[in-house]
Amino acid sequence: MLNRVLLIGASGFVGTRLIEEIGEERCVNLDKQHSSRYDNITVIQDIRNEGIDAAISHQLSAVVLLAAEHRDDVSPVSLYYDVNVQGTRNVLDAMDKKGIKSIVFTSSVAVYGLNKDNPDEEYPADPFNHYGKSKWQAEEVLREWYQKDPENRSLSIIRPTVIFGEANRGNVYNLLRQIASGKFLMIGKGENKKSMAYVGNVVAFIKYLIDNDRPGYRVFNYVDKPDFNMNKLVSQVRSDLEQNGGLIRIPEVLGMLGGFGFDIVAKATGKKLPISSVRVKKFCATTQFSADKLDASGFQRPYTLEEGLERTLRYEFIENHDDKPVFFTE
Repeated sequence: MLNRVLLIGASGFVGTRLIEEIGEERCVNLDKQHSSRYDNITVIQDIRNEGIDAAISHQLSAVVLLAAEHRDDVSPVSLYYDVNVQGTRNVLDAMDKKGIKSIVFTSSVAVYGLNKDNPDEEYPADPFNHYGKSKWQAEEVLREWYQKDPENRSLSIIRPTVIFGEANRGNVYNLLRQIASGKFLMIGKGENKKSMAYVGNVVAFIKYLIDNDRPGYRVFNYVDKPDFNMNKLVSQVRSDLEQNGGLIRIPEVLGMLGGFGFDIVAKATGKKLPISSVRVKKFCATTQFSADKLDASGFQRPYTLEEGLERTLRYEFIENHDDKPVFFTE
């Protein structure tokens, strides 16, 4: 019998690549949105609704929970907790009803907060926003579920740093697009380091956990090393794009003032703008995380960070893929 996996929230960027990685014939996708590539295996359902087990008709060996409310500007903020925490409870209830004992959960390094010193998985949680707080609460719900039957249940938690890759329209893409345009403005000294994760490696790691599943509790940061600081990252991208010339730089304090100005405009107009104080704060923050536990797991990354960047830049700014779907994330 085919060993099927239920992916929840796989109509988006990571999920679409994960279905490709695992194989369409092994997957069932439960999502509140249709899938641009895999709608034939997609069941439309919202995890905020109880009784989602009724939408699961296949015999399944494991669940991968990708669904999350994650944008910076979600309103009302209760949505973070309705989706990320209560939604997780609903998924676990459905798993219990169907006899599914294995789950891979994508959390976030947001549980650590900002400007931490290369935290590993044992570092105390200190989330600074509702997204991070709700992800930590969801982890607690999952750990409570696991502890009820640790000899038979399997819980793997992945805390990825910012994920980038082909066809993604998130913060990393916006940065790459600005650099590619030749109009990039460096805010601050550029010495802050940024941990990053290429989507091709992230989905390969999720598949690795599924294929090597066993009872137990595991938690991993997901980072592709080495960490670049902003100066190195910008230099690498400009080199791949064969750009020359100097950069315009402004102090961080001026960047924050500009961000607050955009916040005021966004609030007055009701429009979501590409620049905000939160995004400037993130840009200037050190977001560096340990990957020692991942490196010791036996998993081999298919791509280096440089290769992931080069593949993304070629797909987005050199080749023509206007006929392909894109995915909007943070």
